[in-house]
This record gives sequence, C-alpha cells and structure tokens, in this order.
Amino acid sequence: MAVACATLALGALTLTACGGNANADDDKAGKGGAQDAPQITLSAKDGSTGASINATGVKVSDGKLTDVKLTESASGKQVPGTIAASGANWKPKEQLERGTKYRLSATAKDADGHTAAANSIFTTVSSANSFIGTYTPDNGSTVGVGMPVSFTFDKAITDKKAVQSHITVTSSSGQQVAGHWFGTQRLDFRPEEYWKAGSKVTMKIALDGVEGANGVHGVQDKTVTFTVGRKQVSTVDANTQKMTVVRDGQTVKTVPVSTGSTAHPTYNGQMVISEKFVQTRMNGSTVGFGGEYDIADVPHAMRLSQSGTFIHGNYWSSPGIFGAQGTSHGCVGMRDVKGAGGDTTAKWFYDNSLVGDVVVMKNSHDETIAPDNGLNGWNMSWSQWTADSAA
Repeated sequence: MAVACATLALGALTLTACGGNANADDDKAGKGGAQDAPQITLSAKDGSTGASINATGVKVSDGKLTDVKLTESASGKQVPGTIAASGANWKPKEQLERGTKYRLSATAKDADGHTAAANSIFTTVSSANSFIGTYTPDNGSTVGVGMPVSFTFDKAITDKKAVQSHITVTSSSGQQVAGHWFGTQRLDFRPEEYWKAGSKVTMKIALDGVEGANGVHGVQDKTVTFTVGRKQVSTVDANTQKMTVVRDGQTVKTVPVSTGSTAHPTYNGQMVISEKFVQTRMNGSTVGFGGEYDIADVPHAMRLSQSGTFIHGNYWSSPGIFGAQGTSHGCVGMRDVKGAGGDTTAKWFYDNSLVGDVVVMKNSHDETIAPDNGLNGWNMSWSQWTADSAA
C-alpha cells in the first residue's frame, strides 16, 4: 500500500536508550550495553509531518513495554491506549485527529533489567493534504437489494485508479462487483443485477496513505460489512395510480397512490430508498418550486432522489385522488393522517421498507431519472457502468 512520503510505518524507526553510562553497562553484561537494551520502534519519526492517523503505535523487541504515553501537544490531553498482554506493542484506542501535533513517549525493560526510552513529536496529516470518503451503507446495517456502496470524497480525486484499487467490495453471493465514477468525488459500487437476498457484503477500505491527488493522501483504513435483506421491489404505474409491492417474488400489497401532476410528473426509472423519516419538512423553495408548498410534518417520508423525489404519506389532499389522479409536484403520495400515528397504507409501506429497497416508476410523462440523482445507478446498463470504472 502506498504511504505518504512524510509518514513512516511501524518498523521504520528504532530508538534505543541514549542516557546512562554505556561503559558501566558493558562491565556488568560483558557485552555492548546498547545492543542489550530493548529496541523500541515508534510509528512516526520525531519532527515528521503528514503522519498517519491510523498506523500510530509502538513496538519493542528484546524486551517489554513498561509505559507509553501519547498526548496532544497543545492541550496536553492524553490519548488512551493499551499495552498488549505480551508487552510487545501498544496501540491507541481511538483514531487520531488530522492536522494535530502529538507527543509520543515509550519505555521498555528486558529480562536482565536493561531499559530503553524513545520519544517522538509528530504532526498528523492535515485536512488540506488528506481526503476522506463519506460512505453508505453503515457498518452492521441491513439494507434492500438495490443498495449500492457509495462514496463521496471531500476532495476531487485525480488518480481514480489508485483510490478505486484500494477499495474492495465482495459479496458472499459471489456476484461480480464493479465501481463507477460519477465525476471526481463520487464512486459507487454495485453488481450487474440486484444483490442476492440474504447475502453478506464486505467493503475493505485501505486508503490510508494512498495519494488520490497531487499531495493529497487518504486516511481511512477499515472494514465495513452489511447484510442484504429480503428482496422487495415496488412498481408504481402512473397510468393506474397504483403501486404493486412484490417481496421475494410474491405480491404482498397493492397501494393506491397519487404521482406527479401533468405539469410536474414523477421521474421514470429504478429509484432506491436512501433515507427514511417518520416525519419531515418539505419546502418547495429548496427544490426549485418557489413558495408553492411548505409542509412541516410530512409523514412516513422516504427519499428517492437528491432533487426532492420522495414516496410519502399525504394527509392534506382529498382522499379521492389516491388511485385515481396524479396531483403532486413529482413525489409519490399515499393516504395518511397528520402526525404519522394512524394505521394507514403509508405507515404499512414505511414499516415494511428498508433503505436500499427499489421503487420502480413507469408510464410517467417525465424522463428517466439520472443515475447520479440519488442512489440510482441501476438506470445504467452494465456496459455503461463498467465503462467508467477505473479498475
């Protein structure tokens, strides 16, 4: 794995005791005292900048660690850490902060009582010289079969191949998984078809020290796993104003809905639920509609696009529109009650939906939703998807 040029991995620096009388030690041991002393290895060289926030640690050979302290230089706050039961190494319990100066000191002793000490003052990689990818889904989550792995980086990535090659996504189903870049800051992964229900997906992020752009290095090093739940795909037909919910190949419910109006039709295509809110505010001015609506307590709302498409409960419209007429500004509405407390079809759909479930819209008079408008890369063919992979 590539590392920042100013960062030294464990094993790169060995410091031994520099105090005391080496000649006196020679007389006692009959050997070179410095050679007998424990050999302490620190993760970052004294005075270094750009140090890793993940690889911090201390190792010792020919002895055991007796004390290790890591503190923030400015505040004096000590970073908690643990010496292994064997005494051979120490690691902090938490990831370090970016762009922060630290003091690291360690002492060790061998079986004959020889001691050694090592110290380092170093600064971790700065925010300006590093990048982080915010990703979804979360570790340990259970998601629908349409849920892609999606990274949004806080810096533009110019070496896409380097970054993509240090993120691996695999499934227990054995499905091939490919990455696709949307511009320079977003990288999604998915298989050719929806994830297999019940599969386990593992994402390994090994970006620590990887140069994503000139002088800008990654800082993440972790493994994330999530579970794919049952297969649920719901199809909304704008012609009939009904939604058919199919779970594991069986139709479980048909729900009357109201889609977008003639003036504001709903996007066609495969859309993935990316967020769920029991209640949320919907303000038309935030999505380009001016002041046409501002509803503070929209119930059972599930996001389908970044541009404001939701499938949600609706308590303010006439009950007669559901299953009969498209009246919304592009969302898919279901009959509901104010406060989200009723036993309604909207509540049923909310309770029976996972983030990552697919909602398919068809027969609308609008275009197909853009693949990067939300988590909607399923609207690209596999050949299109893999064409923008940097692997």
